[in-house]
Amino acid sequence: MHLTFADWTAILAYLLITLVLGLYFRRRSGQSTEDYFVSGRSVSWWLAGTSMVATTFAADTPLAVTGLVYINGVAGNWLWWSFLPSGMMTVFLFARLWRRSGLITDVQFAEMRYSGKPAAFLRGFRAVYLGLLMNCLILGWVTKAMVNIISTAMGVSDAKALAICVFFLMPFTGIYVSLGGLWGVLWTDLFQFVLKMAIVISVAWYGIHAVGGMPQLLAALAARRAAAGPGASDITALLPDFSRGFTSEALWTLPVITFVVHLAVQWWAFWYPGAEPGGGGYIAQRIFSAKDERNGLLSVLWFNLAHYALRPWPWILTALVAVVLYPGLAQPERGYMLVATRQTPHALLGILLAGFMAAFMSPVATQ
Repeated sequence: MHLTFADWTAILAYLLITLVLGLYFRRRSGQSTEDYFVSGRSVSWWLAGTSMVATTFAADTPLAVTGLVYINGVAGNWLWWSFLPSGMMTVFLFARLWRRSGLITDVQFAEMRYSGKPAAFLRGFRAVYLGLLMNCLILGWVTKAMVNIISTAMGVSDAKALAICVFFLMPFTGIYVSLGGLWGVLWTDLFQFVLKMAIVISVAWYGIHAVGGMPQLLAALAARRAAAGPGASDITALLPDFSRGFTSEALWTLPVITFVVHLAVQWWAFWYPGAEPGGGGYIAQRIFSAKDERNGLLSVLWFNLAHYALRPWPWILTALVAVVLYPGLAQPERGYMLVATRQTPHALLGILLAGFMAAFMSPVATQ
């Protein structure tokens, strides 16, 4: 697709605002190590919590949710909704303890809790495993999603899209993060989150409008289920179809056995960024920055409320639109960008790309 002057203006305006925020907080973050890494421990709950929500809203997230809904229905989101118990444990059991610890990074906890050479080894292992290997994995899947977004929206090859990510967006992110420290990250996260939510709500609205409205969308989904016969379940159901048995792999349903494993095992046995059992990583980093224990607790409570209950619905609605408008996709994740680029006004393309740049840069800044 061809980018107009207005599109480029919107993209440049986003980049300029982001850079200005990093420059603005440069002096404040440079006053001390605590100011740089934990914002002087003076952050309100709403800013710390919104930063948590923003950094877990990556460029790949709407695409991943679209793929889940396209194949397993809305219930497919239990793949990550199942981490809610871990989040609630962090809120009510661990958030106050993290803030009370007085740490600057969660890596320090290893030597605070243990001692001697084993503690040093654990700290080094975490630095390599989480800081290097896992971060590279996370950056890889976020970058792959952004490559798909740029190539679809701008009509360039994957190689050119990858070059834009690696040689421009990543270095640009590194500049504003190194300038502003955690203060800069928190406020750019807030700006980026507002922009991202405005974009995904707009995409969902225009997508629903394209099929004639919510009643028509639900009717079209019901018609597709009827056409698929008894092998299809209700795509809009929040829970799997328990009447089909434990191992049924019907269209638009999550197998019951998978649902049970998610709820019984995955939330406590699986490490996932932003959903570590008991908190940790960038969740703990933002708890450390809170004014006090109460603000630390409220920040994680707001994060879990927004992360699980509020933020996903524009993505889910857009995924349902993709099922109706673009059936039979070999790569269901691309359904989101098809709706975003074909059903929204062309005048919004620049703002759309700016929003996805924000979704890419926020997790990159955190890593």
